[in-house]
Amino acid sequence: MCSPLIASSIIGAASTISSIQGQRFQVQAQEESQKLASMQERQRYLAEVSAMRMQEQQESLARTQRKEQASKKAMEARSTATVSAGEAGISGLSVDALLGDISRQQAEFSFSSDEQARLTSINRGLALNEAGMGFNRNMLRINQPIQQPDYLGSFMGGAQTGLSTYGVLEDSGLFG
Repeated sequence: MCSPLIASSIIGAASTISSIQGQRFQVQAQEESQKLASMQERQRYLAEVSAMRMQEQQESLARTQRKEQASKKAMEARSTATVSAGEAGISGLSVDALLGDISRQQAEFSFSSDEQARLTSINRGLALNEAGMGFNRNMLRINQPIQQPDYLGSFMGGAQTGLSTYGVLEDSGLFG
């Protein structure tokens, strides 16, 4: 038969090993969880930035098309005004003023479109910056330090379990 000291030592050692192994599994699970969450956050951020850049390209294309359409309409208006004035026998300052007004309207539209694009670009830059800061905040939140196994605490807990078991076995008189 084994003595209470041997039995309690075995129980204490088993408790220590079990505690350390459980802590190691917990650390591994937390590391895997952080790794997956980090990967998902990177994908989310890249999708967000990609969507903003895609929208930027679509807006730029639409703006270019509007400016080309306005330029075409202005050119047609100037041609129509020139032909109409010629057919009516009108020339001089009034025709020049009409053509100048058409050109002015085209320039105002172009300037307004460019200014709107500039302001939109500033807002998009701010949104991209905020998205980057949000990404950094999320990564810091996800990747908090992981509590490593507490070897000393586990050993002390195992020793306490062993001593308690020894006391119970000694008091019970089963090994006596």
